[in-house]
Order: sequence, then structure tokens, then C-alpha cells
Amino acid sequence: MELPYVYRVTKYDPADRDEHGHYTGTEDTVSDHGEIEAAYLRAVLAFAVEAGIDRLSVREPQVPPLAHFGLERPLEDFGLKGLFPTGLTGFHDGAKVPLSIGMELVRLMLRNSGAWCRLEAEGTVAVHVGWDQYLYISSSLPCEEALARTRELGLFPERLDASPYGFEAEEEGVQRPGNDDFWADLHRAVANGSAGILEETYLEGASRWHHLTRDTVDTVRAGVAPRARLAVWPPLSCDIDAVLGALPTEGLVEGVWQDNDGHIHSAIADETAFPELTAQMRSAPATALLSVYAGERVPLFTAVMPDNDGVLRARWRTEPTPSDRNWALRHPTG
Repeated sequence: MELPYVYRVTKYDPADRDEHGHYTGTEDTVSDHGEIEAAYLRAVLAFAVEAGIDRLSVREPQVPPLAHFGLERPLEDFGLKGLFPTGLTGFHDGAKVPLSIGMELVRLMLRNSGAWCRLEAEGTVAVHVGWDQYLYISSSLPCEEALARTRELGLFPERLDASPYGFEAEEEGVQRPGNDDFWADLHRAVANGSAGILEETYLEGASRWHHLTRDTVDTVRAGVAPRARLAVWPPLSCDIDAVLGALPTEGLVEGVWQDNDGHIHSAIADETAFPELTAQMRSAPATALLSVYAGERVPLFTAVMPDNDGVLRARWRTEPTPSDRNWALRHPTG
């Protein structure tokens, strides 16, 4: 639901904007890690208090993709280490966090530390951070006291029709839930040898890979993150020479391989990193190459995990495969 009161909260004086709305003043576009940053956090807290909320839900969490060779994390664990009582697994879509953790997530986003999300109390308040210290707060109420407090803090709240970073729903279409029916189909696919690995996208930009056998499917299911996107792929190939022989001469490709302990790894590489990728995959007992391009990356079937009550509340979707469309024809109500 789109909230009626939307404010852009910044340290940038509107008097220092040109006729196109571009800021022309001297304020830096990065966080000061000090008093101004603290003012942003107090402004968020003021809106939350006036709205009468003490918890926020994490929505659409994401981190920078790390699957490329040579890419270093901008901050250890994206700044999330120690923030959640359950560890990094606490950062997932739908996670309900107290305001104290919500404020720390806003701080990470202001510092551009890697992790990003929207924070919401459904139907009441929504908070997210854009580029260059632009904070967006939406509310079901005008929150005049919070606006006054924000101005007292030296910040400038400006009313908008909508945030440019507001959530936009994808077009309706096929979306299979990762329910009992999905996992039963996965069991059958593993048993008949057509499926062998599972790709679990637990945050936008971060995935885990799981080796599937008849004995491990239920264990994998128990460890899947809430609201994760799932993609089922054929087994890895033991014909390493044949796999590497299909490596293109240029462009991007994702290599997937199993190590000697049975764990699955992946990395995206272009032609400059093909030698490193080739060396890594040649020493593996089983491998595969996957396209990273839309329309060419087609798993066997996909799903998004529903909540424990069976309702699919995750907003992100998978790209439907032919198998997913066939499933939708058999289950027209989803």
C-alpha cells in the first residue's frame, strides 16, 4: 500500500538547489559518521515514535554481488556482523527488527556499507535510503511533530508525491511457491537423476549452492532462508574437459563446481578471469557452466519460499521456466 505522506529528508538546504532541483551547495555527499548522521537517525526515530511503532520489517534486502573473481567485500559481512542475535541469517526479507537494529541498518545505508533494504511497518511507516544521503520516510499520518523535530535537528524534510526508490510490483504472472508440492517434485527429480544442484538466492546479490541427493533434500529444505528464491539445476558433470571445452572466447559466464568435501561453489568471470576459473574447475570432481544472460539462463524449475503459514509474501519473483508454466496450468489458483 502506498502511504500518503512521503518526505525526502536531507542535510541539503532547498535554497541551494538550481532550477532543476540539483543541489549546488557545499555539503558533502557522504556520511560524516558523526553529528549529521546521528541527526538522520533521530529523525527516523521521531517518525517511528509519533507513528506508535517499535518494530520494523526488513523488505527486499540486498548486498553487492560477490560471485566475481577478485571482488572484495567493502566491509566485513557488509557491516551486518554482530547486528542480529541469530547472526547474518537474521537479515532476510520479512525479518522483524526492533527500532534499535532498524536504526543501525539505516546507519549502514547512509555509510554505503554494502547492505541495503527497505524498512517498513505495514500501512504505517516506510524508510529507505537513496544515493548521496537522501533519506525517504513515508507515513500514514502527516507526523507534524516529527517534521518539527527533524527541522530542529538541522535537516530539511520536503514533501514528495512518491519516493523514487519506492517498491514497484512486478507484473503478475507465474510464481511457484516452494511448498510441499515443490519439494515433492524436487525429490522425484533427484531420484530420477534429472536434478542435482539447488541455487538458493537468500538476498538480492547473494546465493548459496546445494548438492542434492535423495538423502539431502530434506536437510537442504530445513536450512533454506525465509522467502528465498530457488532454482533447480541438472547434476554437475564429471567430464571436466567437455565442460571447459564449452567455455566461450569472451563475455561473462558462471562456473559452478563441487569441491572434494562435496560443497558447491560458483563464480562469475569474463575472459580476463577465464584462466583462474579454468584452474579452479579443472581440479574439481564435478563442474558446470551456466549463462548469466537473460533468456539463456534456464533452470529446470524455480520457486520462492512462502512463509510458515503457506502464504507467499516475498515481493521478488523468479523468471518462470517451461516447467513452471506447466505447473501453473495444473494449478491455476497457485
